[in-house]
Amino acid sequence: MAARILLYDDNEALRWSMESLIADHEDLDLLAAMPDAQNLAADLLVFNPDVVLMDIDMPGINGVEAVRLIRQTNENLPVIMLTVFDDNENIFNAICAGASGYILKRYASEEIPAAIRNVMSGGAPMTGSVARKVLQMVPVAKSEEQENYNLSKRETELLQLLVNGFSYKMIGFELNISIDTVRSHIKKIYDKLHVHSATEAVSLAIKKRII
Repeated sequence: MAARILLYDDNEALRWSMESLIADHEDLDLLAAMPDAQNLAADLLVFNPDVVLMDIDMPGINGVEAVRLIRQTNENLPVIMLTVFDDNENIFNAICAGASGYILKRYASEEIPAAIRNVMSGGAPMTGSVARKVLQMVPVAKSEEQENYNLSKRETELLQLLVNGFSYKMIGFELNISIDTVRSHIKKIYDKLHVHSATEAVSLAIKKRII
């Protein structure tokens, strides 16, 4: 059964783009794309979504306020913030309000489908650069020893780019390698780190001081 998705964003071009993107995935179903969250409570009752994609900067009720409203009645509905903002204040406010994930719009075409599946499985998907900022707010114990994951020089280099928020295409351009080669390296990194997503890889890399 396809995951039922509700989108809120005041940018019409972005709504059309997301509709086209999600339509390409049989396991995802965009129920509706709303320009604002004015009728949020009624929308949730009518559509009963599995996941909500929420823009932060909207007229009337903004995305952070909308997440707070959702959490008043539903603590478990996954809400992924879809935004251009990667500053600490917006990230902090969204997470404190109860957001389940935080994806930057410039990476939406590459990250949103996987982010939806991730959050449906209980994950907290975040664009790499956002995950780094979140994790930097949490102090790392000085006594924690660095574990050897046997990453090659190229794999370590690629992992650093992931932590810096690079997309697969950007990594390929930076390292002058094909997207398929990037994917091959990423798979090997995931296997060595025992993770299943870029967010998990970035989180582990920072927590364990791998890079």
